[in-house]
Amino acid sequence: MKLLLDTCIVLWAAGQHEKLSDSARNLLMAPENLLFFSAASIWEIVIKKGLGRDDFRVDPHRLRKMLIVHGYTELPVTAEHALAVEKLPLLHRDPFDRLLIAQAITEGMRLVTADHHVSQYQQPVLAV
Repeated sequence: MKLLLDTCIVLWAAGQHEKLSDSARNLLMAPENLLFFSAASIWEIVIKKGLGRDDFRVDPHRLRKMLIVHGYTELPVTAEHALAVEKLPLLHRDPFDRLLIAQAITEGMRLVTADHHVSQYQQPVLAV
């Protein structure tokens, strides 16, 4: 299964494993799953780190490099992804999360998240 990780899951997988639920850990470790991270997540980290958010103190350059080294695939943001946001119901206002949902739908992936707001979208979301 192709799994797109939301930003928090990316951060937790990269350096805060204790925050991952057992179900998230199992999904990430299952060899049959292909793991993806979005360029939008890196963008979100850069922005929120620049705002001084304590939960975004990671070096985004190193994070991206290490994700790739550990077998994660980067998913670029395309105009098709941006246009797909327009079709989403307004269940959640976070633009980064909405873009991740649109990417998952467009690319036939499941979005792995621990955010209950995102899980309102059901398909294609895997709430962990």
